[in-house]
Amino acid sequence: MKISCGTDIIEINRIEDAFKRLGDKFKSEIYTDTEVNYCESHKDQKYQHYAVRFSAKEAIFKAISNKLDKNYSWKDFEIINNEIGKPEVFLKTEIPEIENIDVSLSHCKEYAVASVVVLFK
Repeated sequence: MKISCGTDIIEINRIEDAFKRLGDKFKSEIYTDTEVNYCESHKDQKYQHYAVRFSAKEAIFKAISNKLDKNYSWKDFEIINNEIGKPEVFLKTEIPEIENIDVSLSHCKEYAVASVVVLFK
C-alpha cells in the first residue's frame, strides 16, 4: 500500500476569467455535467465552486502524476458532494491502481484550495 498527497490553491478570478475568455470550451473540457449543475446552482458563488473543483483535480493530478503511466483527463475525476455535503472524488474511469481518494476543499472570496490523499493498492 502506498499513499500520495497533492495540494493546490487557485485565485478564483483566474477561473472566472477562463470562463469569460473560453466559455463553454473551458467548461466542457474540465467539468462533468454533474459538476456544472452543482456549481451553477450556487448562482452568486458559482466561480468559487468551479475553482475549488478545478483545484481538487489539480491536486489529484499532482498526487498521481509520478505513480501512473497513463494520462487521464480532467473529467476522469468528478468532484461531488455526498448526501451530507462532504466532497468526494468519483472516478469516471476505472483506475485499478487506486484504492481510494480522499479530498478536502475550502474557498473564500479570493482563493480556492484543495488537498487530496490517494491510497494506491
